[in-house]
Amino acid sequence: MIRRSLFLIFAFSLVLSALSNSSLRAQANPDWHRPFPAFKIAGNLYYVGTADLAVYLIHTPQGNILINSDFTEDVPLIHKSIEQLGFKYGDTKILLISHAHGDHDEGMGLMKKVTGAKLMVMDADVPAEESTAAGRPGVHVDRILHDRDTVELGGAKLTAHLTPGHTKGCTTWTMQVQEGGRTLNAVIVGSPNVNAGYLLVGNKDYPQIAQDYVKTFRVLKGLPCDLFLGAHGGYFGLKAKYEKMKAGATNPLIDPDGYKAYVAERDATFQKEWKRQQENPGSPAK
Repeated sequence: MIRRSLFLIFAFSLVLSALSNSSLRAQANPDWHRPFPAFKIAGNLYYVGTADLAVYLIHTPQGNILINSDFTEDVPLIHKSIEQLGFKYGDTKILLISHAHGDHDEGMGLMKKVTGAKLMVMDADVPAEESTAAGRPGVHVDRILHDRDTVELGGAKLTAHLTPGHTKGCTTWTMQVQEGGRTLNAVIVGSPNVNAGYLLVGNKDYPQIAQDYVKTFRVLKGLPCDLFLGAHGGYFGLKAKYEKMKAGATNPLIDPDGYKAYVAERDATFQKEWKRQQENPGSPAK
């Protein structure tokens, strides 16, 4: 009787924890789980994510590539978006991530199980991807990537750029797409953000974190960009640009100046926080 009572208490606590986590996620940003219309970005590149958590589909004659899964609870929305575009969710052959945080990769286990796709992840993020800790996908990585490795399928070719700091293996993806007789350079920014709680000075778990951010901004500034995209819609003004696109404007996602301005602003914000922490050792980002 006592054992049964303890089990029921434990089970109830798990339910409360799940509900609490879901509530906290919704409070963090209501757009994280809000449905968003799937649409063609340019060429064979499509948006199939939520109103803020970006997921990209690259369609090829040999199957499709997906970048990011969002949270597990968002996978059905992604599935629906892919089907609404006229593609088959089951045709997903390759899974990629921007970085190993739950809002971008928690659903990878479910995606991989249903589609049978191969998961490819930057080397420094592999331990987090395969971890079975709470909030981690705990999924096997089929191919370990390194900086500047390429992923190819059916004529599509993506290049993985290591842009570390946000995570050790944070990855910015680039590819070229053909649209209206033009070759466009697409840049999908991993993340240059310094999150609350990050220690840039005296970080025992990640001693070189600040130097990695410096490296990241150097890489981002050197990438040719026509199509400005990223792991979150908020990086590149997804909602506003989509409305302009619906109104018939020239593709507003072709925004090289917006990309340069975004990278410069994020770099300045990082430098300011780094200086603050150098002056106040042990004080994490807020």
